[in-house]
This record gives sequence, structure tokens and C-alpha cells, in this order.
Amino acid sequence: MKAAARWLAGLPAYLWSGWGAAASLLLCLALWEWAAGLYGDLILPDPRAALATLAGLFADGSAWPELLVTARRALAGFALALAAGSVLGVAAGLSMTAAMMARPVVTVLIGTPPIAWLVLALLWFGAGDGTPVFTVFVAAFPVVFVGALQGARTVDGQLAELAAAYRVPLPMRLADVYLPHVLSYLFPAWITALGISWKVVVMAELLATSDGVGAALAVSRAHLDTAATLAWILAVVGLLLAVEYLLLEPVKREVERWRGAA
Repeated sequence: MKAAARWLAGLPAYLWSGWGAAASLLLCLALWEWAAGLYGDLILPDPRAALATLAGLFADGSAWPELLVTARRALAGFALALAAGSVLGVAAGLSMTAAMMARPVVTVLIGTPPIAWLVLALLWFGAGDGTPVFTVFVAAFPVVFVGALQGARTVDGQLAELAAAYRVPLPMRLADVYLPHVLSYLFPAWITALGISWKVVVMAELLATSDGVGAALAVSRAHLDTAATLAWILAVVGLLLAVEYLLLEPVKREVERWRGAA
């Protein structure tokens, strides 16, 4: 209840702090409008045409099913990467040997293009949910892993020794010394991994499935319907921004209240 009350109390300030993001989006729309006037509707329809097409997709009921399928796959792969990457990264960060052994594996995972994993996933899982979920997981996992590893490796040793010297209970040490520091590395990694998840899942659907936003983009490409393509892109970006700013960002602000107190 206290956390909910604090969140509601800080909501106006949080919404007001979003003016920078809103200004950035408006600038992008202005540049889009300018480019549309330069190249014409066949190459680049203006924002109003794309938004009108998107509104039509929602009105006829074809948008939500595809968006929900894409969101389910992206969030499933992201959740798996978040859980495995966070736990294994922290565990590796607590041991120099484990960190050194994990380094080449992470380098290979980061260096391998997602399209290569997608081809392997098609061979292993076929044209079902397993292919995009696996591709998202393997693309997002190393980002989360590295963030967790760096967070665990850079915990202030003197602060930890001081807490041990004063015999601070282990739960309090974990909650007040280790967790805030590790989360300060984890949250940027999670947000980056979330963006990767959305991009990769659309690519995987475009090439491997018959439903989802990626499949809808394949149809609009075949019909040379640029306005529909932009409409689907707007829908995916809007959903991504909603997840980040309505879910992850409030959690981050709540967890990092200690920064303001300091």
C-alpha cells in the first residue's frame, strides 16, 4: 500500500518529466512530415496518412490480434532472457573465474547476427512460437548478462566490508547494499534488451510465421502498401514505449528512490 501511495504521489512529477520524450517524438514527426513532402506519398506517406491507416486497422479489429501475438512472443523471450541473464550474470560477477570463462561465450552470442539464430531456430522449432521466442531470448540474453555481471563486479568492497564489520544482517545487506547497486546496472540493460526483443521478434515473424506484426508487414510489403507498413511500425513502437514507460520506468523509479534520498 505504501509503495502504491508513493507511486501515485510521484505520478504528476513523473508525467511532467516526460516532456523531453514528447518533444523528441514531435521532432521526429516534424522531420517525417518534411521528408514526406520531399519524396511524395508513394515513397513516404505523411504521418497523418499512416495514423489514419493505423486507426482503420484498429477500427476493423485487425490490429489487436497481431499486436497481442507479437507482444506475447517478445515478452516471453524477454522474460526468459531477463531471468536467466540476471541470475547467471550476478553469479558470474561474484567469481573472477566464472567471469573469465563467460566472456568468450558472451562475445560469441553478441557477435552472431540474430538472422543466423533465426535460421537455426527454424530448423529446430519450425514455423511456430518457439522460433521467435528463442531468437528473442538468444539476442537479449547477453545484454542482460553483461549488465548483471558488471553490477556484481563493481559493488563497493569497502561498503560491503563495513556492513560485515558492523554485523548488518544478511537480508539488510542484500536489500540496502548489493541490490540497489546491481539494479542500477540491470535496469539500463533490461530496457536495451526490451528494445532488442521488439526488433528481433518482428524480424522473426516476417520470415518465419504467418501471424503477428512481422507477418502483417510481409503482406503490406507484397501489396506495396507503404502507409500500412508505416502504420504497423507505429503500432509496434507505441506498444514498446507503453511497456517501457508505463511498466519498467515506474518500477525503476521506485527501486532507485535511495538516489534521491542520498
